[in-house]
Amino acid sequence: MLKDFNEAKHYTSEYMTNLLVVRRGQQFTINLTCNRPVMPQDDFQMEFLIGADPAANKDSLVVVTFGNRRGASWTGKILGNRNNVVSLGITAHPKAIVGLYRIYVAVSVGNGMQRTEKDPNTNIYMLFNPWCPDDDVFYPDDAGRMEYVLNSTGLIYQGTAEHVGERGWVYGQFEEGVLDACIYIMDACRMPINNRGDIITMVRSASALINSQDDNGVLIGNWSNDFSMGTPPTTWTGSAKILLQYHSTGAPVSFAQCWVYAGVLNTFLRCLGIPSRLITNFNSAHDNTGNLKTELIFKADGTPDRRNTRDSIWNYHCWNEAYMKRVDLPPKYSGWQVVDATPQETSDGYFRCGPAPVIAIKNGELCHPFDCSFVFAEVNSDLIHMKIDRYGNMTPFKVDKTYVGKLIYTKSMTGWGPEDITGTYKYPEGSSEDQKTMDLAEQYGCSRDHSDYPTSKLSINISAQAGFAGEPLKIALAFHNQGDLMKSVKAHMEISVTYYTGVVSSDPFKIEDFSLYVEPYQSSTKVFDIPPQEYMSHLGPNSSLEISVIGQTDNEEVSEVKSVSLKLPPLNVTLSGRPQVNSDMFVIVSFTNTLNFPLTGAKLAMEGAGLLETQVYNYRTIPPMGKISRKVGFRPQKPGLRTLLLVLDCENLPDVTTMLEVKMMP
Repeated sequence: MLKDFNEAKHYTSEYMTNLLVVRRGQQFTINLTCNRPVMPQDDFQMEFLIGADPAANKDSLVVVTFGNRRGASWTGKILGNRNNVVSLGITAHPKAIVGLYRIYVAVSVGNGMQRTEKDPNTNIYMLFNPWCPDDDVFYPDDAGRMEYVLNSTGLIYQGTAEHVGERGWVYGQFEEGVLDACIYIMDACRMPINNRGDIITMVRSASALINSQDDNGVLIGNWSNDFSMGTPPTTWTGSAKILLQYHSTGAPVSFAQCWVYAGVLNTFLRCLGIPSRLITNFNSAHDNTGNLKTELIFKADGTPDRRNTRDSIWNYHCWNEAYMKRVDLPPKYSGWQVVDATPQETSDGYFRCGPAPVIAIKNGELCHPFDCSFVFAEVNSDLIHMKIDRYGNMTPFKVDKTYVGKLIYTKSMTGWGPEDITGTYKYPEGSSEDQKTMDLAEQYGCSRDHSDYPTSKLSINISAQAGFAGEPLKIALAFHNQGDLMKSVKAHMEISVTYYTGVVSSDPFKIEDFSLYVEPYQSSTKVFDIPPQEYMSHLGPNSSLEISVIGQTDNEEVSEVKSVSLKLPPLNVTLSGRPQVNSDMFVIVSFTNTLNFPLTGAKLAMEGAGLLETQVYNYRTIPPMGKISRKVGFRPQKPGLRTLLLVLDCENLPDVTTMLEVKMMP
């Protein structure tokens, strides 16, 4: 099978399998040993079969010929003939079915064909080929292919638009068993074999297969605080363990939230050769009524009415983009496509989303498949502040057209920093192009609010110095008066711990009513110092602080909401040993709880593609100023630049993550 020779040319050397892995649309070489030299008059063929019921008319049984006789869509030629060994060059069609093929050699004997015995060692994996211009996943430059297909570690951006955080994720698409697991996913969910060469069908199906909502797919979602029946989403460090568990048990894996779904889908796509990247949309609208109006409701006294607020704004939401040619649409819609595996709404009967062309979302051209309107609302909704009276009547008093889709990030193609791709999804807010986009979106059925709000002379600005968790938090509320009369303001502030989905985890821990005067064309600021004991006991995984302020005068009402993420104590990591493949190395991890309360249910997890399989260590409690330390040995399996990812996850603290990069010698 000339494994090393072929895989170097097909960029598949990283796959940890004994079988040959090649890409469609590109020649690979096989040496065939016969009992005598091959003669020009000899009639033989290679047969490639995939699936349980291969058929030539469904391209799942492919015959490759090497003489004058016509074969199927794959091509073959004799490259050389020495003694009893003939070298064959085979090129799969650029739209060939992706998966695991069985190979036979058939020789014409008399009136029939004589075939070789089945040999599992000659099975080959056929993948999509972003290096092939005729493949629908062709990516136009090497740097992109290195990042979006071959990079096995990435960054997931979290936190808030003002305080962006990150966590590493080990995609592990080349790890042993992962490719088999990805093929098993398609089998387990009964994806027809003949659909597995069509990139549009593959990606659309994948967004459904990664969640278990309606097809026994890979992951079970859980947005509660009870993860006792599985693994907390914040403890996962990568996709490999999830995929291997699903493959070995056949049962969905517990538990996932949006970044876990996106991380596993990214692994699935890259593993099969599809260029993909993980996206984070900050201030992501989740609108239950499917329009472009996300409503925050306040009671008559100015306090938030959470019971009647049905819509939510997530601090962030993660999805994926896959790069492909949209043969079903005009050429301008090819390129990056949104695909989302987090189960939110059904699309054609299944919980899935995409592929939706990013360019169509930017231009408001929402008539094209698939699910463009849903994605458009996530990045473009207007945030409307409503006042509800005692009779249940609601009156809008403020609209914010810039809050939703504030920032859209992905990992940079050239390093370990972020790339701001907001401009690929939307034009600058308020520009003529933006207005044209919104007008067109309305023509396609997206409803907006066109109420005529009186221009308020009063505004609020919330600023918060986000230090480390466990330190005092300083909050400044600045009221600005743009009018020529002094204003007497009655204000109400609430501070709550909220989950990243915008759901409040408990009642507000801080409520403050106060009054102030603001001189004409001046500002007046109220400062609050929040001691750590007021908020720390309310924190949990993936939580932040939400500050909600409303101000009222005799004839005006203003409100503002802000989320704040806190910094966390660091994990300290050192490496020792010779950085060389198959040499003994050690990682030493330590953590000191500098907070004034114990950390409960702590889990230390670590993983590195080509370095270290997932390791998880449990600690019941880490007391104040308590220290944990762990030394773990490993033997690197692959050379090159490798990344080690570590996570400390606790029940009462957002997870602490760190990454360490090391170059391994062959």
